[in-house]
Amino acid sequence: MIQKADRLNDVKEYYFSKKLREVAALRSAGKPVINIAIGSPDLHPSANVIEALQQAVTLPNAHQYQSYQGIPELRDGMAQFYKANYHVILNPANEILPLMGSKEGIMHISLAFLNKGDEVLIPNPGYPTYASVTNLVEAKPIFYNLNAENNWLPNFDEIEKNDLSKVKIMWINYPHMPTGAVATKDDFKQLIAFAKKHNILIVNDNPYSFILNDNPLSILEVEGAKEVAIELNSLSKTFNMAGWRVGMVVGDAQIIKTILEVKSNMDSGMFLGIQKGAVEAFKLSNDWFQKQNEIYQERRALVWKIFDALNCTYNPNIGGLFVWAKIPADENSEALTDKLLYEKDVFITPGTIFGTNGEGYIRASLCVDTATLNEVLKRITA
Repeated sequence: MIQKADRLNDVKEYYFSKKLREVAALRSAGKPVINIAIGSPDLHPSANVIEALQQAVTLPNAHQYQSYQGIPELRDGMAQFYKANYHVILNPANEILPLMGSKEGIMHISLAFLNKGDEVLIPNPGYPTYASVTNLVEAKPIFYNLNAENNWLPNFDEIEKNDLSKVKIMWINYPHMPTGAVATKDDFKQLIAFAKKHNILIVNDNPYSFILNDNPLSILEVEGAKEVAIELNSLSKTFNMAGWRVGMVVGDAQIIKTILEVKSNMDSGMFLGIQKGAVEAFKLSNDWFQKQNEIYQERRALVWKIFDALNCTYNPNIGGLFVWAKIPADENSEALTDKLLYEKDVFITPGTIFGTNGEGYIRASLCVDTATLNEVLKRITA
């Protein structure tokens, strides 16, 4: 057996990759498991988006390699989207880089800026990929605490007790996954000031702006943000295009050029039909967001009832694609979710997969229709 690379010693298989195999095995054994753990939108993209994809398949150049930077009309669409929704002006020629999903951007950014031994500030709780990619590139994760008392925002006094001289990147994610917490423009101003003080690149991962959130924000709205910050965004949740793998990284032209140096060696461009569909998505009006959110509001009300039945507490003023709930004090997150899986045939996410500060919490997705959520409620209350 060929020995695996040392870089994998600190990297585990992604929790959902492993757990979904277990769920599949339970289903194969006849267990009617309901999955309300995953944030994979079950709603469809706009009909205009699908039609654009279908029509693009017949274009003369549809099946050729495409530009590493995406077609100009896609970058123009992204620029218009940022201008209309965030009041951020971006040059589509050099301040926008389309990605095959923003998740790949996490790897590209890390490869572009991190050397072995560099340090990275990572939220706890937070998206597990930030830490795993940091380990893969042989940098060092430095976890900073988020908690309910501080509205799941960074505590700069606590962070600055550490030696930050080796920190090159700080990952942030607002609206926050898994908690749903939002940052205000003043919060972003503090982050930009912190980054300038310590010469750190801030990366805001921003795919949840428009889901049950009345005030979409970009960190790039802050004056001077482009000097120290870039932003990832995605069509996965906003436009129900998770499987299409379309995202973007935006920011200063020189930073984007550096990321392109990595990306252009990793793939050969996005399929033209997907790009054409994405262009149509960016043309959708605010009615699109309103209709999506009406569906999510109805689902969220049912998830609240499920958590009420489990004696959990939650913040009803927080939006996003998930509900983050505090479990009773005498419960353990993973023990509770395993009990629900094995005894009630319901798969819910334990908060601990997002970090040690996730202990005492569980998370449910809104990517499940109301009939299914009613069945979950029925099982739990039976």
